[in-house]
Amino acid sequence: MANIKSAIKRARQGEKRRKHNASQRSFLRTQIKNVLKSIKEGNAAEAQKILSKAQSVIDKAVKIGLIHTNKASRHKSRL
Repeated sequence: MANIKSAIKRARQGEKRRKHNASQRSFLRTQIKNVLKSIKEGNAAEAQKILSKAQSVIDKAVKIGLIHTNKASRHKSRL
């Protein structure tokens, strides 16, 4: 554990960011699974709507640095 005041603060900030990133990553994965589930069920119109939302979430994840650009492109092309 850190002893210096600034190091304690940085550890606290890092933990807060880690939790936030984990939450965002989970949300991203859920959106991708929703698209796949909708496609598997055969709901074309609903799948298209969910796909649009998922692509937006993927792009936002890249923008905040949660995932790499190439990973986002791979996810979107596979969907």
